Amino acid sequence: MTIELKEIVKRALADIKGENIVELDVVGISDVADTLVLCTGVSSRQVKSLANNVLDEAKKVNIRPIGVEGMDAGDWVLVDYGSVVVHVMLPASRAFYELEKLWSSKPVNQIPDLD
Repeated sequence: MTIELKEIVKRALADIKGENIVELDVVGISDVADTLVLCTGVSSRQVKSLANNVLDEAKKVNIRPIGVEGMDAGDWVLVDYGSVVVHVMLPASRAFYELEKLWSSKPVNQIPDLD
């Protein structure tokens, strides 16, 4: 379902003219998600519309999010589907947090499992 969901998310973002849509594979970096999808909206209104379109399109195929954060402010909306997490951000927020940079490399000093 992850592949189907990723395609639904990317199509939903593109349909509302989301900018700079990026898919990051975070398998092996994150224990929480497999994929992050990042997108920029030019205004708070567009950020909210982009996130709502993702929610609406996924709902059409009976996929519901675990949670949604940031819809009130509209500068950064996170939609969590478990294995796929969507970040829709204003340009300033995206530039400030640099999620692509943060999630693009594995930690240098990773502690081995002690089990």
